Amino acid sequence: MQLNTNPIFRDIGQGEYEEMRACGGIRLCDYRKDEVIFHVGDVTCEFGLLMSGKVHIESIDLWGNRMILHSIGVGQAFAETYAFCGVPLMVDVTAVEESKVLFLNIGLLLSEEHRSRTWHPKLLYNLLLLSVHKNLAWSSRMFCITPKQVRARVMTYLSSESIRRGSRTVTIPFDRQQMADYLNVERSALSKELGRMKKEGILDYHKNTFQLLKAEEQI
Repeated sequence: MQLNTNPIFRDIGQGEYEEMRACGGIRLCDYRKDEVIFHVGDVTCEFGLLMSGKVHIESIDLWGNRMILHSIGVGQAFAETYAFCGVPLMVDVTAVEESKVLFLNIGLLLSEEHRSRTWHPKLLYNLLLLSVHKNLAWSSRMFCITPKQVRARVMTYLSSESIRRGSRTVTIPFDRQQMADYLNVERSALSKELGRMKKEGILDYHKNTFQLLKAEEQI
C-alpha cells in the first residue's frame, strides 16, 4: 500500500511524513496470524493503519461467544476512537492473517508542541473525515443485525455490499463461521438458510463469493 494514496495522509508530503516519523509519532509492526493487537481493557494513544493482511474487531463475552464487529482491510484504520478518547478498549483487535500495521501516536502527533507543524492541521482534518466514514460503516452493520430472521440479516448484508460495490456479485471478507459471527447468528442456522435461499433461486455462492439472482420480497 502506498502511503501517499491513503486518506489519512491526504495532502501530507514525504518531508512532512518524515517529520512525523522522526518525532516518534509513527512506528511499523508485524503480527502473526491470530495474534492479538489490542486486548479488551487496553488503553492506547495509538491507532493502527493496516498495511498488509487482515484484522478483525471482535467482541467475546464471558462465556467465550465471539462476535465479529468489523473486518479491517488493507488501507483501513482501527482503534482511532479509543486513541482519541483515551478510554479502555471494549473490543479485541486480532490479526486473522500475517499482517503489517503502521501505528500513529495521536497523543504525540496532535500535542501542543507540534501544533505549528505544517502537517498538524492536515492530519487533524483527515482524522475527522476518517471518523465520519467509520461511523457510516458501523451504522451499516447495525442495519444488518437489526432484523430478527437469519434470512433478513443475510439479505440486508449482501444487499448493502452489492449496492456499495455496484455489482450483484460480491466477495465478502469472511469464511462461513466469521460471517455467522458478524451477523450474530448460529453457523448451522446460517448454513441452512443459505442452502434454502440457493434452492429458491434467490442467490448462488461459492465459498465467500455470492451472486444475488433476484430481489427478496421481504427483508
